[in-house]
Amino acid sequence: MSSTPRPDLRNDPSPSTATLKAVDLAHHLHPFTDHQELRGDGGARVIASGKGCYLTDTEGARLLDGMGGLWCVNIGYGRPELAEVAARQMQELPYYNSFFKTTMPATVQLAEDLAALTPEGLNRAFFSNSGSEANDTNIRIARMYWQKQGQPDRTVIVSRNLAYHGSTIAAASLTGLASMHDIPGIPIPDIVHAPAPFWWANGGDMSPEEFGLQAARGLEETILAVGPERVAAFIGEPVQGAGGVIVPPSTYWPEVQRICRKYGILLIVDEVICGFGRTGRWFGSQTFDIAPDIMTVAKGMSSGYLPISASIVHDRVAEVVFDGPGRFPHGYTYSGHPVAAAVARENIAIMKREGVVERVGGDIGPYFQERLATLLDHELVGEVRGVSLMAAVELTRDKKGRSAVEPLGGLATPVRNACFENGLTTRAVRDCLVFSPPLVISRAEVDELVSILRRSLDQQLK
Repeated sequence: MSSTPRPDLRNDPSPSTATLKAVDLAHHLHPFTDHQELRGDGGARVIASGKGCYLTDTEGARLLDGMGGLWCVNIGYGRPELAEVAARQMQELPYYNSFFKTTMPATVQLAEDLAALTPEGLNRAFFSNSGSEANDTNIRIARMYWQKQGQPDRTVIVSRNLAYHGSTIAAASLTGLASMHDIPGIPIPDIVHAPAPFWWANGGDMSPEEFGLQAARGLEETILAVGPERVAAFIGEPVQGAGGVIVPPSTYWPEVQRICRKYGILLIVDEVICGFGRTGRWFGSQTFDIAPDIMTVAKGMSSGYLPISASIVHDRVAEVVFDGPGRFPHGYTYSGHPVAAAVARENIAIMKREGVVERVGGDIGPYFQERLATLLDHELVGEVRGVSLMAAVELTRDKKGRSAVEPLGGLATPVRNACFENGLTTRAVRDCLVFSPPLVISRAEVDELVSILRRSLDQQLK
């Protein structure tokens, strides 16, 4: 064991970047991280501040945030209104719980705000702290719905390949990424996966419209293989975000909804990424004309300023699960946390006052897609896909054949690293780069994003 003393921050009011990195390596376990690789890279980049669409690290480097934090900082960094609301609520009531027949004003008001924003009939909100927790909640709601309907064998939840629904044991089981299933016991029983509507990878010679129908019918085949009498719900993101911004063909969601209605299966729409303006409407369900039974929201609800999420339940489900006799045996210490609820309310109010969603749908979203599409002339870019302010740039060495890059990540990871060095944050998913900048991004900042990305792509040709 090394005898070298570890750095100590406790008596250092102004620690150096090197000290922060060393203490981080000694004490902080990062999510989704190879810690041996992190040590080999000299430790983590330390982000010190943010303003608008930009981040600044402790060494003074400025980065345009192409990911909006982690798909969440919709109104940008440094909004004083949210800090002021949080401080005010902290002083009035910093915390109480929603157990024991109690509630808080901010929590009640947020639930009402959500009912007014969401598609018709989605009037009841069960609050959690993350998308993962909300999707765990959704499994309970769906299974209890069928239990109370006298069909307790309907326990199976159908998800999709390349889906992302969270990283708790249950939510990771819903997630359709192989990297999330690499420990024993995941997925848990009664979670199955249907095909993803990923035309670039799997569409072959079919048109996107033909492939959309085929992918939807893959869901029906999965349901029939399980037995419709055992299926409780289907869960899907309007656009599969962390799976690579997989935009479904226009034929996909109408057919999926027809299939769910045919077999009486509940439809859970995971809006954690797509919700609160990302697709140019308040919710992806509105963009794609989806009628959910349950909707999952998080991230953009508070623009990431505080952790909060919700399962928003349609009246037709709530009347069975919550309005009859008996309790719903589920909840979290911080469900409906009053400070998080107050911040989420102010975030929504800002978006309304400033017309953020309307600007995304009518101006900056189309401009973002148009400017990214100029990269299609680059020899390493095979496809640019997206909706409004979420997008993926698919990299390839085989534009015509659309074959996968070997080794996996061999293009996207170096380009991502170059983007960071050139002043842009992005994320590599397999061999595409994904983007979800703050919804307040300007046209000049979009131009900067595309310019840095092109330069980073060019560097791979040298």
